[in-house]
Amino acid sequence: MALVLLQLASPSYQSMSFDDRFGLLVDAELATRENRRVTRLLKSAKLKAPGAVPEDIDFSARRGIDKRQVMDLLTCQWIERGQHVVITGPTGTGKTWLGCALGREAARKGLSVSYQRMPRLMEDMEVAYSDGSLPALRTKLGKARLLILDDWGVAPITARDRQHLLEVIDDRVPGGSVLITSQLPVKTWHDYLGEPTAADAILDRLLHNKHTIELKGDSMRKHAVR
Repeated sequence: MALVLLQLASPSYQSMSFDDRFGLLVDAELATRENRRVTRLLKSAKLKAPGAVPEDIDFSARRGIDKRQVMDLLTCQWIERGQHVVITGPTGTGKTWLGCALGREAARKGLSVSYQRMPRLMEDMEVAYSDGSLPALRTKLGKARLLILDDWGVAPITARDRQHLLEVIDDRVPGGSVLITSQLPVKTWHDYLGEPTAADAILDRLLHNKHTIELKGDSMRKHAVR
């Protein structure tokens, strides 16, 4: 509507052909719809770092980031192929921020995203198990093209947690992608999960088709306060 009023009021638009003016209206409507869709996807994603944008990624050498790898991930082809991303590194190195930046780019490209902090997700699934709403929660998680599991390994995991996690991961095979951030090196994940059979099943689904980013350096929070 705003562009229609602008066209009516502006001599420069009035001098254009009908086809040209109509084309501008169509382009404006498509852009408006796309912006609304991205806004809706980002609201649904509930990213912990909503201000994380790819344009602000720090590629300085001290962080150990392979710029070519990250730029390739920002195409989101890995999501289209149903692959996974694992981001590891010490506390404060920007794992969550980078994961959210990748999640934001996925939403920009029209892909549904769900951010979940692992300890809270395990709590929510336990409550859902108790009140009978677990199938609905799993269905909701399964609909996201990208599931972000932040803070993997920061809290102990119970036998039922393992089973819930296995079901969530299994629901995403094939086709659904997972992005995991963790302070724990991948080589320790089997021990963290505890029970060998469940650990094998979970890690087989996650690690055979993954991209790994290992962040290094001091805490980004230290640099922020200087």
